[in-house]
Amino acid sequence: MRFFSSSYRILSWETSGISRPPQPFSKGDWTSSCRKIRERERERERERERDQICAVGEEMGRGKIEIKRIDNATSRQVTFSKRRSGLFKKAKELAILCDAEVGLIVFSSTGRLYDFASTSMKSVIERYSEAKDDHHQTMSASAEAKLWQREAGSLRQQLHNLQEHHRQLLGQQLSGLDVKDLQNLENKLEVSLRNIRMKKDQLMIDQIQELNRKGRLMHQENIELCNKANLVHQENIELRRKVYGHGVNEHPASSTVRNGILNTENEEDVLVNLELSQPRSVQRDKSETPSTG
Repeated sequence: MRFFSSSYRILSWETSGISRPPQPFSKGDWTSSCRKIRERERERERERERDQICAVGEEMGRGKIEIKRIDNATSRQVTFSKRRSGLFKKAKELAILCDAEVGLIVFSSTGRLYDFASTSMKSVIERYSEAKDDHHQTMSASAEAKLWQREAGSLRQQLHNLQEHHRQLLGQQLSGLDVKDLQNLENKLEVSLRNIRMKKDQLMIDQIQELNRKGRLMHQENIELCNKANLVHQENIELRRKVYGHGVNEHPASSTVRNGILNTENEEDVLVNLELSQPRSVQRDKSETPSTG
């Protein structure tokens, strides 16, 4: 029993943190010392539990931290240092564990450079540039191909719709249409036929007006030619009279010229008027329709 108590006294002295060995003490001192040692151990256990709880709380509460700029410069610098160290540590572990080529570049708010490269920063940057260019070219070619494929599909659909509409206008493939669709198709055909007739009538009216204008020009030219022929005939008569005297009869052809001139003078009042008449089918329909009176 004494050996146990002495050994416990040595142990309590080593763990109690006393600078000098304890002196012999009584039973009451020994009991109080044991109580204090147990209290210290309980306190240390509580501290370890608190540390564990805080660590678990930090891990669980990381997703709830609001990510925004830290206003306090000191806190911002401390957070930057801690997170930079953790980031570089994770990058190093990734390169070692996964045999990956890792390059990391960080600039602080003051402009200081921090970098990490598993091989060489220059080789990492060159490899990154080559991969980015190849990826960009591949993405550009694939995006362009997809764009042209969509455009071709849209054009094929439009062509199919136009062909189907054209066949329906020709009276083909009408089995899939209901009464409303057929009525709409009929209205479109009537409107198209009306526009065609209006265009045809307008062209014919323009042609008739052009023919009337040309007829008037030709009639005017004919009158002018007849007047010139009349003047030439009068000059011939005057020359004959001067040469052969006043008793010279007129040439037989002069009467024909004079008659032609008179005829043209009479034709001056005749005007050529061309008009567009209604089609025979319309006249026939009008004549066949019974009068309501």
